[in-house]
Amino acid sequence: MTTSRPDRDPLALFVEASDVLAGAADLDNAVGQLMNLVADQLAADVAVVYLQDPDRTELQLGVALGLDEGERAALEQGLAQVDNPVAAASRDRAARDFAGDGLTGALATAGLAAAALRPLVVARGGIEMPVGVLLLGWRASHAIDDVEARELAAIADLTAVAIDRSRLASMILERSEWFERLAHTDPLTGLANQRTFAQILELELARAARQGSEISVAIFDVDGLGEINERAGHSAGDDVLRSVASVLAESVRLVDTVARQGGDEFVLIAPGAAGPTVAQRVLNGVAGLPPMADRALTVSAGVAKFPVDGATADELLAAAKAALERARSQGPGRIESAEIQSRG
Repeated sequence: MTTSRPDRDPLALFVEASDVLAGAADLDNAVGQLMNLVADQLAADVAVVYLQDPDRTELQLGVALGLDEGERAALEQGLAQVDNPVAAASRDRAARDFAGDGLTGALATAGLAAAALRPLVVARGGIEMPVGVLLLGWRASHAIDDVEARELAAIADLTAVAIDRSRLASMILERSEWFERLAHTDPLTGLANQRTFAQILELELARAARQGSEISVAIFDVDGLGEINERAGHSAGDDVLRSVASVLAESVRLVDTVARQGGDEFVLIAPGAAGPTVAQRVLNGVAGLPPMADRALTVSAGVAKFPVDGATADELLAAAKAALERARSQGPGRIESAEIQSRG
């Protein structure tokens, strides 16, 4: 017995499908609505969309309508097998219809008497790209006529567009987030970059001025990095910088900000009075790192405090830099405070 076709205007189907494509909030919502439309139009009992991940060869079952848990599990089995009809439809990019004795394997296990598979393909730059497979199923015998075939092909195309549009939107968002991170972080160490450090320091200074609180600024210099580069190469020097950055990130508090200033220098913003303590913790952590090129790893540091050592970002950084130079003049792994010099 053939399932009777509902008396619906094909144009109404495409109008509704266009509205879905234009207004759906997300991929699952868009595909789910499209599947409801085509299942209703063709009196199908089951509508399934398999998704093709661009980074994987195996299909994944996405939206599924009209299936219980056992039937869904059956249609998820064997998707990696060459003779699986769903996988074959995707691989060959060809429509396939099944009925009666032609239904075997997962399609029969899912309780279907007839099924239609349509590859979901989009073209970009003249290249066809598979994005999935659409499956419609009937629990009673059903023969697809020419009108239904055209409707099914059109819905398959719209579904492919919905999937592709969603992926493009995700890619654009990911790239935007990546560029945003790139604008604020140092690519070698993952710490904040100099631009971000300058912005945060201005904000922290403005807040400290309003609240009458302290801020410490510390500058760290990796001792002997040039010698390590000469002995072991710049890749070894980059490893040292990453290791020091890791110690910095692990040593500071949640309220602190650490950044790479450029070259072999790192900087710290530490609200409150704990800046010297945090800086000393960084020195101890770096001293515990394994040697590189037969040289113990150390950093020197200079610390300046707002407001006693400077009222502006430039003044604080200059005071911290001067303290760093005094620390370096005394040997590697030393820390000096600008406040001590000012008292002297």
